[in-house]
Amino acid sequence: MKGARKIGVRLGNWLTAEQSGSLLRAPKVDTLNGRRDRAILAFLVGCGLRRAEVTNLRLDSLQQREDHWAIVDLVGKAAHIRTVPVPDWVKAAMDGWLTAASITEGRVFRCVTRRGTVWRNGFTEKVIWHVVKTASAGIAKLSPHDCRRTCARVCHAAGGELAQIQFLLGHVSVETTERYLGCKQRPPERNERQNQIGVVGDD
Repeated sequence: MKGARKIGVRLGNWLTAEQSGSLLRAPKVDTLNGRRDRAILAFLVGCGLRRAEVTNLRLDSLQQREDHWAIVDLVGKAAHIRTVPVPDWVKAAMDGWLTAASITEGRVFRCVTRRGTVWRNGFTEKVIWHVVKTASAGIAKLSPHDCRRTCARVCHAAGGELAQIQFLLGHVSVETTERYLGCKQRPPERNERQNQIGVVGDD
């Protein structure tokens, strides 16, 4: 029937632990380009950042809070601001790239020329697509957003609560977070449901 709503359409892929490891190991860190690409993938899988958030990430946004590193006051979609924890392994991947590229300020990620030199202060989101596509050998139709979905599911499997994952990803609507997890949580109580009236979706 024309206009009928499709049911059961899969919204994307979720990587297994083995696939995530293969993806992160794909870039060769003996090249400047490889160090950059591994760090990009680390932020996608480990922090659940959007493409634009990776391309616009600046060094002064990364700060140490007590014993942990975080991206502070990250401005995401629809100008929503959040703080994103950075796992130690993600920070290590980033440090490897920054040291090799001699970057001390400005944007974290830059273009790398064929000669292996850093060029300009940043790049476009198309580079993120290329990095994921190049590293995703054997993983069909993998997109940068699938890495974001994977981050959400890993956090959930580790015991993260729905509200925490919603804040981590910067979703306005909890229903969007549920779709990222690929599961439906128990419906809220009536008064909680009433408080959610008027909330708009996000990705």
